[in-house]
Amino acid sequence: MQVVGYETDVANGSSASDGSPPPGAGDADGPIGGGLHVASGGSVDYVEADPGTELAFGLGERRCAGTLHDGDHIACDAPGAPYCDGHGHVWVCARCTGTCLKDEMDCHETHAMYLAAFAPDVLKVGVTREWRLNTRLREQGADRAAHVRTFPNGRIAREVESELAAGDDLVDRVRVPTKLDGFGRAVDEAAWEALLDRFDPIERFDFDYGLDLDERPVTETMAAGTVRGWKGRVLVLDRGGSTYAVDARDLVGHELTDAVPERELQSSLGAFGG
Repeated sequence: MQVVGYETDVANGSSASDGSPPPGAGDADGPIGGGLHVASGGSVDYVEADPGTELAFGLGERRCAGTLHDGDHIACDAPGAPYCDGHGHVWVCARCTGTCLKDEMDCHETHAMYLAAFAPDVLKVGVTREWRLNTRLREQGADRAAHVRTFPNGRIAREVESELAAGDDLVDRVRVPTKLDGFGRAVDEAAWEALLDRFDPIERFDFDYGLDLDERPVTETMAAGTVRGWKGRVLVLDRGGSTYAVDARDLVGHELTDAVPERELQSSLGAFGG
C-alpha cells in the first residue's frame, strides 16, 4: 500500500457549489481535515486523517509514486521520489511572469492578487483565479491575507506580481521549512499593517487552523499518532506527549506498513512537563 497523494480539506466552508465564496468566507476558522491517497494493485483508496483520527502506520520503502489515470494507479518502480523524471510535473503557470509559456494563453478568467503573511514576518505576494482565492490561501497555510487587486486575466496579474516580488520586502514563494519556523508563533502585526498601508485591501482574511500550538512542533516524517489538524500541506500529529509536523509531500512514495516503529523520536520540551 503506497502513498500516492494527499488531500487537505481546505475548501470546507470556503466555496459554494458554483465556486463562489459564501458570506463570511474571509473569517474561515477551525480545524481542517484531510487524508492520504493510497494505492494497492492499481486501485486507489482514501485514508482519512481528520482531527482526532488515530493513524498507525509505519513507513517502508520509498520510490516514485507513479501516476493516476481515470481513478486508477499506474505504478512506477523508479527510485526517484516522490516522482521520477518521467512522472514529475511542474505547473508551467507557476513560473509565469507575464510572458505566457504555453503554446496558447488560456488564463482569461478574472484573477486576484493577494498578500499573505506567514508567522512571524514572511510576507508574500501571489495571484490566483478570483473564485479560488480563499481556498488558495488556506492550502498554503497563510496566517493573514488580503485581496488587494483584481485583474481581467492571469497574464496581467503575473506581470504585476513579478514586479512586486522583485522588491526587498515581498517574496512570491514560501517553502515549507520556512512556514514551519512560524508554527506556534504570532504574525508581526506591525510589519503586516505597514505593508497593507501601501494598498487598499478589497478584503482581509485572518485564518485560524484550530491547532492550538504553544510552540513549534518537531519536524518528522511519520504516519503514526493522533491527528491534531492540518495547516496547508503540513499534517500535525500528537504522539508520545509531543507534537510533530509532517510535510505530507514527504510521505508520497512511501509504502505504508502495519508495524509502527518504536524508534526514538525527537521530543518537544512540552513532553517533559515544561
